[in-house]
Amino acid sequence: MPAVEWPTLALVVLTYAVWALGTSVVAGLFLPLGMVMVTLAAALHSSLCHEVLHGHPTRHRRLNELLVFPQLALFVPYGRFRDTHIEHHRDERLTDPYDDPETNYLDPETWARLPGWARAALRFNNTLAGRLVIGPLVGQVAFMAADWRAIRAGRPGVLAAWLVHVPAVAMVAWWMVAFGQMPVWAWLLSTYAALSILKIRTFLEHRAHETVPGRTVIIEDRGPLAFLFLNNNLHVVHHSRPGVPWYRLWALYQAEREAFRAANDHYHYQSYGEVFRRYFLRTKDPVPHPLWKRP
Repeated sequence: MPAVEWPTLALVVLTYAVWALGTSVVAGLFLPLGMVMVTLAAALHSSLCHEVLHGHPTRHRRLNELLVFPQLALFVPYGRFRDTHIEHHRDERLTDPYDDPETNYLDPETWARLPGWARAALRFNNTLAGRLVIGPLVGQVAFMAADWRAIRAGRPGVLAAWLVHVPAVAMVAWWMVAFGQMPVWAWLLSTYAALSILKIRTFLEHRAHETVPGRTVIIEDRGPLAFLFLNNNLHVVHHSRPGVPWYRLWALYQAEREAFRAANDHYHYQSYGEVFRRYFLRTKDPVPHPLWKRP
């Protein structure tokens, strides 16, 4: 790893510049364009947070974390994202309803106890349209409920991460008060839209499968969404080599393409266009974990 990964550092600077211009000058001139810029910048900032927690773009963790300290996406503390994502990378536990903090699967017994309205909402959430519309809200409620339980149980680090999140959001709010020309509703809507875009990436990153490598997807997309996700659509490559920076994932995948596709049992899509065509109004799989025993 080089001392500084300049492509990533340049992207950090670009992201803040796009967000700052979108919330201020551009929003004052043409609000819809400003909202698009804020949406894209907040989504890209979240992807950069993912790079940072995996040790990029420098060899110094604290410096890396300072680079993404202002929380443009507002709702998830970086420290909690870091800790839960590291737990998620215990690949032998991928899709486990209890041990994988990023899974959308539920224990079938939990599913059976849910009221009808909750099951209907979660079924809708398992379509791509649902993930875009209610996915950020569903995820935020579940995330905050889990963290509240962890805080009440005295789990180390959880409350501290939320306390650190306060100044991270305060910095963003200060900018909006001092320089922002965007209405609050437009800012919040743009931020929600950014989280919706990120839900496209996570929609089918993992599936229930008997083998560990077979749980993680490859989407051979090289368009705008792949860029916003920093090539994390090559997800099995990332899970097998989590220390590789985003701009080297494609070369690594192309060098070992057939091996990766064989390892993940051909859990593969050609593009995000294919994902939209197949799953926009269709559930990709059941909410209760299909490999767990039903009550």
